[in-house]
Amino acid sequence: MLVLGIESSCDETGVALYDTQQGLLGHALHSQIRLHAEYGGVVPELASRDHVRKALPLLNQLLEQTGIERRAIDAVAYTAGPGLIGALMVGASIGRGLAWSLGVPALGLHHMEGHLLAPMLETPAPEFPFVALLVSGGHTMLVQVDGVGRYRILGDTLDDAAGEAFDKTAKLLGLEYPGGPLLAKLAKQGRSDRFRFPRPMTDRPGLDFSFSGLKTFAMTTSRDAGDDDQTRADIARAFEDAVVDTLVIKCRRALQQTGINRLVIAGGVGANQALRVGLQAMADASSASLFYPRLEFCTDNGAMIAYAGACRLAAGQQQGLEINVRPRWSLEELQPL
Repeated sequence: MLVLGIESSCDETGVALYDTQQGLLGHALHSQIRLHAEYGGVVPELASRDHVRKALPLLNQLLEQTGIERRAIDAVAYTAGPGLIGALMVGASIGRGLAWSLGVPALGLHHMEGHLLAPMLETPAPEFPFVALLVSGGHTMLVQVDGVGRYRILGDTLDDAAGEAFDKTAKLLGLEYPGGPLLAKLAKQGRSDRFRFPRPMTDRPGLDFSFSGLKTFAMTTSRDAGDDDQTRADIARAFEDAVVDTLVIKCRRALQQTGINRLVIAGGVGANQALRVGLQAMADASSASLFYPRLEFCTDNGAMIAYAGACRLAAGQQQGLEINVRPRWSLEELQPL
């Protein structure tokens, strides 16, 4: 089965072709970073309009690159939530309309399920069960994954996700949008012994997260310590160290509580090198195996939707002609395979 995946949940348009026999055949991605940079964040209406402009040309580019004709597509999977409702409607409408025109099944997918299963595109792929840290701009959660659709949320963010905290703190330090990667770059110039930020919610039982206080702590530290270049770098380093240590502590705790020795890291913040180093050291000390998608599949992309869609479509799932999207959608509501 040849599945077309379409991702349009926020500010990236992604398409991919996944074959259940041959694997991933190709993918293409358009980022809206430049479009939103002057506003310091994603503008939903602009995001939706850009998806309209870019989705079909991107699909044509993918078909040309792979040498596959449109009529060879056997099914279409698209992101149905969670995300920005206008952006979701664009991808869902294109996906459902294309499937209808080709006379093939279509299926709306959960964006975070795509992230959870993205490491399955790699070799070696993790075996079930595993614990997953989903850490992106809008989500930070720990999930026990026993199979496709068999998810149990172990811990969730109570306020700002890690990626949101990175971006907000970067803006506080005068960095451009998107600030997370720029803050990580600035942190490399910082001294580790000048400031120490709290490790939120690590002094109590549980696996939930809270990062909004770190932004406030960074603001207070900046106000009291000054705003020279070295101070900004030192604050960035202290902030990143606090986020990394918190995530590492909670991941170690999740592995211990579940008795599972496989840890998957997914989502855009999973590309952070300091986090990767910290988690690898923890995994080595815990005799656990660590799995990541390749860097290009950490952020939103069509490949993860094509793969997740292929799993469900091959199991016989599909939906009617209706177009339903869900800006909010719990992973635990998904039907298990």
